[in-house]
Amino acid sequence: MFNLERWEEIFDTIRKNKLRTFLTGLSVASGIFILVILLGVGQGMQNGIAQEFEGDASNSIWVWTRPTSVEYKGLNPGRFFSMTNEDFDFIHKTNEDVIEYESSRVRIWGAVISYKKESGSYRIEGVFPGFQFIENQSMISGRFINQQDINEKNKIVALGNKVKEALFKNDEDPIGKYVRLNDIPFKVVGVYSDKGGEREEEQVSVPSTTAQQVFNRGQNINNLSYTLKPEKDFETAVAKSEEFVSTITSYLKNKHVIAPTDERAIGIGNSLEQAKRFYSLIFMIKAFFWWVGVCTIIAGVVGVSNIMLIIVKERTKEIGIRKAIGALPSSIIGMILHEAIFVTAIAGFAGLICGLILLEVVGPMIETDFISSPSVNFNVALTTVFILIFAGAVAGFFPAWRAAKIKPIVALRDE
Repeated sequence: MFNLERWEEIFDTIRKNKLRTFLTGLSVASGIFILVILLGVGQGMQNGIAQEFEGDASNSIWVWTRPTSVEYKGLNPGRFFSMTNEDFDFIHKTNEDVIEYESSRVRIWGAVISYKKESGSYRIEGVFPGFQFIENQSMISGRFINQQDINEKNKIVALGNKVKEALFKNDEDPIGKYVRLNDIPFKVVGVYSDKGGEREEEQVSVPSTTAQQVFNRGQNINNLSYTLKPEKDFETAVAKSEEFVSTITSYLKNKHVIAPTDERAIGIGNSLEQAKRFYSLIFMIKAFFWWVGVCTIIAGVVGVSNIMLIIVKERTKEIGIRKAIGALPSSIIGMILHEAIFVTAIAGFAGLICGLILLEVVGPMIETDFISSPSVNFNVALTTVFILIFAGAVAGFFPAWRAAKIKPIVALRDE
């Protein structure tokens, strides 16, 4: 039941000790405030990292070649080599059970692409149908390359959105039109956007087999790209991707006579492995943030305990009078606990509200490469406040227990 007289006593005590109470409350409020802000920044960092990985499929693996760095079987270091269609086909056949999407890639740099009077220098990508999903490309209009295009070596092209905007003026529909790639006509079948950014839209995609034939690349390819089938949890997915990378690396080194110890000749980009490193880093940062916030809150709780000790000391005679006229120890304990809980509750909720308001106002303005939409789980923050209030009650209990044990005669003699 609400006891008006009891709360009037609490307010009267707080007024008498207003400076100490204010400083203690400020310490508690700042602890919650700092914790909320740090958790928001930690979540913002996690959001930013997640957006960085949205450019490609989150479980993508890229394979490319570089000059060898180790002498092997009489072959000098610095030797260049290329992967071929045979490599792509072999990896497909031997890993079909784990591969979700796959594509070889034939790159033509600095190709002149023109339509009517408009032209520009762009990159041509010779790819397979799965490349659209590996790169997280979305079709704006038309379609992407299909298997029939690969089989028949069709001269068709899907344009990146920036290329389309540069070549086709006045909102002209490019589907069905012919553009010239290094003066060779290709029919436009689609336009796509790419979450990787504008740079990824400043290119065009053609069937890999067509690129090899038209641009005299023979059987050579520049790199391989894959996504693996989803697994039940993140750790299993990482383990599967590492096993897949190890398998294809061993095959390519054996096939192209590369030293097993040569770590440079074959480049591997494993987004799951990168994600694991980033998320591990984020976890450690968030754990550090929690540690800083909790330490600040503990300092505030200690402050509550100290001020309760001071209040008990100053009210020793009053406590003695209460006990002399029959006050039970439980009522003395309740009196002190009420004050401790009041201070921590008001300060805790004040810090929580200020922190949430700041994140709500300032958060949307923060957009960097690695911090995006900082926010905090309200339930987590609210739970923290209630834990704080409980801790404040515990901190107030010991001074309250001490007050309850004071003998009336000793208390009345206190000066």
